[in-house]
Amino acid sequence: MEYNYDVAVLGGGPAGIAAAISAGRNGARTVLVERYGFLGGMSTIASVYPWMTFHSAAGDQVIRGVAQEIVDRLMALGASPGHVRDTIGFVHTLTPYHPEVYKVLAYDMLQEAGVEVVLHSTVMDVVTEDNCVKRVTLQHKGGISQLQAKVYVDATGDGDIAYMAGAPWEQGNEKRKVQPMTMKFRMRGVDLAQVKQYMQQHPEEFYEKSLIAELDHLPLSGVMGFYKHWKEAGLPIERDGLLFFAGPNEDEVLVNVSRVSGLDPTNIADLSKAEIEGRRQVLLLAAFFKTKIPGFEKASVSAVGTQIGVRETRRIIGHYVLNGEDVLDGRRFSDVIARSGYPIDIHNPEGKGVTANFIKEGGAYDIPYRSIVPLQIANLLLAGRCISTTHEAQATTRLTPSCMALGQAAGTAAALAFLHQCNAVDVPIEQLQARLLADHAELGL
Repeated sequence: MEYNYDVAVLGGGPAGIAAAISAGRNGARTVLVERYGFLGGMSTIASVYPWMTFHSAAGDQVIRGVAQEIVDRLMALGASPGHVRDTIGFVHTLTPYHPEVYKVLAYDMLQEAGVEVVLHSTVMDVVTEDNCVKRVTLQHKGGISQLQAKVYVDATGDGDIAYMAGAPWEQGNEKRKVQPMTMKFRMRGVDLAQVKQYMQQHPEEFYEKSLIAELDHLPLSGVMGFYKHWKEAGLPIERDGLLFFAGPNEDEVLVNVSRVSGLDPTNIADLSKAEIEGRRQVLLLAAFFKTKIPGFEKASVSAVGTQIGVRETRRIIGHYVLNGEDVLDGRRFSDVIARSGYPIDIHNPEGKGVTANFIKEGGAYDIPYRSIVPLQIANLLLAGRCISTTHEAQATTRLTPSCMALGQAAGTAAALAFLHQCNAVDVPIEQLQARLLADHAELGL
């Protein structure tokens, strides 16, 4: 079997979904390839929930476009309350959503954009000629297929396509250590009113920025703390406390506490070990919540991630490497194609703790087009957590709303590269920005 398209998007996560929708809407015959039997990437495969954040710390919405359209349509389906205040106080808002509805909505939006979706297919080889991706080989139940396109978008998260094509890349910190992996899980039967009451009675046991004083009129969206309970438990998990988020159902929470450190998610032996260790930690944590945390007495595990959640792997080197100073200074770029207000949030690659650094004056930073254009491969664009950044900057660009915005930019740019018959680096930036603005992407131009 052979496939021929104008644009091929590899990876069906939030970045890939937005990229394929945008490429299709901008006139390119587009295919989206995903290795699982459903869409959503880390949002559905690994239960990364909720989406954080569409806003700056000052409360300005800096991500709109396709990402906001997805939220609006989820709200219309009763599958999201929209953007709500983060009661942890780490960011201004977070966005709960129902993952099963998101899976179907994503497919519907792709179909509306004329995108062909190919599931259960894994890229096993990339052939390059004259610094261009000539074709990719897909492996699936029927055997293998050859996929050809004029322009490709790497939305694999791990930069698999760019890596196999020979683009330069980096990984992790100065020791090549990456942020830990987390096996997330859901619990039902939680009495969130009791959790809220305990927080109001013992505010000292929770994250210092928690909006506990405002819980009388705000819905409880997230909790970070129970530090006393966690310390007394002494579980063999390198965390300082508990972190969980409410919803989407009224008696449900998503637990983000497990931590598997010191392993490389691109190494199959390490990844296999992480999957097993992550599930062991889920069982330990579920028993701890049920016996020790107020409001969880009648709770039980209702779902565990299909795979372990991965925060960081390869970063493909592009024409500009976004760095931590760019982020914290809220730097502006003339070739801006996306913005983000999420802080630098580094989970210690080698032990406990999280390093959080916030953008000055509660603002946002620009992501330049050059950071989604890899070196050495002329007809490839990057979308999602594999874009060109440092270890520090990747700790903010990796968040889902940022990945959605990057996907929209990459898909639009891919369509323009096809329409102009030019290399990705030569896409007219003014036209790209005009199309993003026309779709209500907030670039602040």
